[in-house]
Amino acid sequence: MKKIIFIFLIFFSLVLEAQNANELFSKANNLYKNGEYSKAIELYSSIEKQGLESDVLFFNLGNSYYKLNKVAPSIYYYEKALKINPSNEDALFNLAFAKRMTIDVIEDLPKTFLQRFSANIIQKLSFDTWAIIAVVASFLMALLFLLYYFSTSSKKKLVYFNTTIFTVFILIMSVFFAFNNYKTVKNNRTAIIFVPKVEIKNAPSMNSDEVFELHEGTKVVILDELDNWKKIKIADGKIGWIYADDLKEI
Repeated sequence: MKKIIFIFLIFFSLVLEAQNANELFSKANNLYKNGEYSKAIELYSSIEKQGLESDVLFFNLGNSYYKLNKVAPSIYYYEKALKINPSNEDALFNLAFAKRMTIDVIEDLPKTFLQRFSANIIQKLSFDTWAIIAVVASFLMALLFLLYYFSTSSKKKLVYFNTTIFTVFILIMSVFFAFNNYKTVKNNRTAIIFVPKVEIKNAPSMNSDEVFELHEGTKVVILDELDNWKKIKIADGKIGWIYADDLKEI
């Protein structure tokens, strides 16, 4: 009996928390519509602090910061929205505008065929979406196999057999894409520079030499970390060390 009551209390608290988050989200949206962007940010951020995440929430936060001409936070939240939902076209569109406010112009290194395929195909959907496709394909495969097994017509058997093979192929590819996407997201740690200007060092020390400098809003890849320093890489391949407080991991 105590376990049932405990489970009920947890469920009830989750429901109340969800309702509270929905109310805050609605209020924040109204504040945004009325041009009160700072107040909207406060409410959106309070939802984020509850541990709740969604691409819509982060997209709205990005929009609010963009309206206030705050480069780094707007890019940061657009990137977070795209991390959850890579196919969010509104976030992609607004991110392109936000990047125009940045100072650094960094040319990407040429990508291999596999890198382009991953970026244009595999990374276009989240690993959760690929996993759902895999589950749907597995159900279709089972259904088509049963139809093939119990069918008495040779023509239908041929059709069911071919479609079963096709769904097996879809299943294998979607599982592979899901794992590949998951591995890429987990291993590819990215961050946004959150200070107006920062010197990138050749070693994790304030006394080390500067190799280049970056400005607010630039996206970097985190390669390693040591104490309060992080080793980063930018799109053109340059590598250096930055003080951890000068950036924010996505």
